[in-house]
Amino acid sequence: MLLCSTLVLSAQLTYGTTGLLHAPSAEMQKDKTVMLGANFMNREITPPTWYYHTYNYYLNVTILPWLEVAYTCTLFKAEALGLKPYGYSGFTNQDRYFSIRLRALKEGQFWKYMPAVVLGTSDPFTSSGGGEISTTEGNGYYSRFYIAATKHFNIGKEEIGVHLSYLYNRRKEYKLNGIAVGISYNPTFTPNLRMIAEYDSKDFALGATYLLFNHLHAQVELQRMKYFTGGLMFRITLK
Repeated sequence: MLLCSTLVLSAQLTYGTTGLLHAPSAEMQKDKTVMLGANFMNREITPPTWYYHTYNYYLNVTILPWLEVAYTCTLFKAEALGLKPYGYSGFTNQDRYFSIRLRALKEGQFWKYMPAVVLGTSDPFTSSGGGEISTTEGNGYYSRFYIAATKHFNIGKEEIGVHLSYLYNRRKEYKLNGIAVGISYNPTFTPNLRMIAEYDSKDFALGATYLLFNHLHAQVELQRMKYFTGGLMFRITLK
């Protein structure tokens, strides 16, 4: 059961990191895991700068068992950047940022009820406005800082993951501040499936991840139970 749970750990749609859908978790990938992914992102899940549906893609590497680093790019339309008068149209530019996750505690490290704990940040500073940390405006669109805890419970033959986190940023138009919670479930009758329900401090969402061909993960999300976002992620573990 634990092996199956490890195989279906998914990447967050928005950030390209290990987590739930939009809310963080304290789960980690195996050492030397590499993830490549891309997503269709409904405008309802993005900061207000994206008043249109967009796409992102990312590279994620777990460098050490306790350190994960991701690089994520989200596409801009030329019309939104004021480039249409210059003959540009469609997706012509992108927002780029790093994410970092540090594991402070492993699940069950000191006693059997100990949750895993992870400290993380995405898009922590902006390249405009003097490089402000946790920017209030400008770029740094996906800025957030968080602490997350995760504990898995066995109920009969089934395993349930319970996830709790606290998020903080200073964005004026895209606040992610406060408590986020989530539940994940890997059914034993189809171990490649992972179902997720979460509240990300702003919205409720339902989603699922399914493992295909041992390396390819398909993930779907319904934000506020009606706005679709989805993507694919390819994962390998280097020897």
